[in-house]
Amino acid sequence: MPAILTKETDVDPIAVAAQARERLLAEIRKVIVGQQDLVDQVLVALFAGGHVLLVGVPGLAKTLLVSSLAKALTMHFKRIQFTPDMMPSDITGTEILEEDMQTGQKRFVFVQGPVFTNLLLADEINRTPPKTQAALLEAMQEKRVTVGKKTYDLDQPFMVMATQNPIEQEGTYPLPEAQMDRFMFNLLVEYPQESELKEIIRNTTAGEQQEPQPVLDGKEILSLRKVVRAVPISDHVLDYIVKLVSATHPNKEGAPAITKKYLDWGAGPRAGQYLALGAKSRALLRGSPQATVEDVRAVAPAVLRHRISANFTAQAEGYDNERLVKELLAAVRETA
Repeated sequence: MPAILTKETDVDPIAVAAQARERLLAEIRKVIVGQQDLVDQVLVALFAGGHVLLVGVPGLAKTLLVSSLAKALTMHFKRIQFTPDMMPSDITGTEILEEDMQTGQKRFVFVQGPVFTNLLLADEINRTPPKTQAALLEAMQEKRVTVGKKTYDLDQPFMVMATQNPIEQEGTYPLPEAQMDRFMFNLLVEYPQESELKEIIRNTTAGEQQEPQPVLDGKEILSLRKVVRAVPISDHVLDYIVKLVSATHPNKEGAPAITKKYLDWGAGPRAGQYLALGAKSRALLRGSPQATVEDVRAVAPAVLRHRISANFTAQAEGYDNERLVKELLAAVRETA
């Protein structure tokens, strides 16, 4: 497969990114019906270098979306089915005592766990206790794994795409705040429209289904991520990001009334970083030469909905995080 982004190619990086997006979408659409906004935001996170948490009830093709994306990428892919009895070593790997058959000497050998891959599907991540969930913390942030006294670097690119069932369901463990903060996007997977449901039923109950074909490899993804970081973002847009993040802090002077009334705590610096990266990635994939406030507002719900904490008053009055983010976006205006 010819590389679309190499040193020898003298092409517009915006055109390259747009081509990559279209090629990936074409392959994913072979399997996934509808969910256009969801797929677009997954690609924004992929090119920005962030991790994604997909939240929805069972049966909405969350796992199918991730596995379809993996097939469209020439990268190592592994899947972990999280269960209540899993241990951290089931994810990171463990050291085993091995005997040399020729010398008879024994030594400890590290056996890599499934986290040593490029694209990791953490399926139903909230079906395992927090102790095991935390095994991904170092890998998601530092891109490395520490076992015993040794630290092992992960291959790049590395991305975690996790699926989560609603916490109201039986047998779920809410993800700790530190774990949630590692995810760039928290994406809600909605039920399909009736027309989409009809097409899903028709396609999945007829003959053989199409399979996505690989169109991008790991080196190309890394190159595209460098292009994303090179997208310009003005002080005007950065000021809006700072205002938006600061507006989630209930103890800050000048915070919106809704924040002071309904939030226990708000978003940290990582939210600002992801708002900027998400805006850059979205702008690039949409053919824009620089990130705008509109790009920030488009990715803001996915970045903020899992980084704010509603208090008891909010819950009593029917304010969930989704509604709070929507009203915060309405309250924080762009300065001229």
